[in-house]
Amino acid sequence: MTPKQSEIISALKVQPEIDVEQEIRRSVDFLKDYLMKYDFLKSLVLGISGGQDSTLAGKLAEMAISELRDETGDESYRFIAVRLPYGTQADESDALEAIDFMNADQVARVDIKPAVDAAVASVTENNLTVTDFNKGNIKARQRMIAQYAIASASQGAVVGTDHAAEAVTGFYTKFGDGAADITPLWRLDKRQGRALLEFLGAPKNLYEKTPTADLEDDRPALPDEIALGVSYKDIDDYLEGKDVSESASSKIEEWYDKTEHKRHTPINVYDEFWK
Repeated sequence: MTPKQSEIISALKVQPEIDVEQEIRRSVDFLKDYLMKYDFLKSLVLGISGGQDSTLAGKLAEMAISELRDETGDESYRFIAVRLPYGTQADESDALEAIDFMNADQVARVDIKPAVDAAVASVTENNLTVTDFNKGNIKARQRMIAQYAIASASQGAVVGTDHAAEAVTGFYTKFGDGAADITPLWRLDKRQGRALLEFLGAPKNLYEKTPTADLEDDRPALPDEIALGVSYKDIDDYLEGKDVSESASSKIEEWYDKTEHKRHTPINVYDEFWK
């Protein structure tokens, strides 16, 4: 293991091996403790895409809420699953299957297309060009605006789906899907999250589907691994301290260095990492 690899593993707190049941309990208790600490919070809010990460985070959130209701007798605790399509979404059936699996207490649906299109139109009126990639980030940020609006209306906290394989590459939109109040998957890599879902009895097609951010109109459902130029297997192996090829290691470390600003709070005059 190289010093750089060791540094990254330490920063992201990835374990080479996990006890699946223990990690499920750890995440559920973490969510419960957060809500109990801030007793004005009564709901957990999460956008559901139908992919592995939101399916797992949603299931853990519902487990936490169900246990809190049983333990406190307070029936006002709710888990709110939010559908956030841009018009018609190709994997709508996967999202609905995921919501059914997690047994969400409440389901909301917000079509972000009108808001996204209005924002793009307003920006372009200033003689500026909004690229398809830029529009994809606007979609991600609009989804988070909707989740926080729902959370505000329901005494809620927004659950994030960030995990180690995503964090190491910075493969998320800053202040979009990278924004949240609490992240129960942080520390787990992709294969570890998949192991938790398998143990929890999730439909196999939800955790075996090809991961995609699906933000670009010109390249719909673009696989993450193509966008990143490195496989999740290599990313997970790297994070678990295993040997990977020099090209994979270089690509992972390149992404990690380039996206450091995403893992940092807004920069102030005392920060040194960017100099």
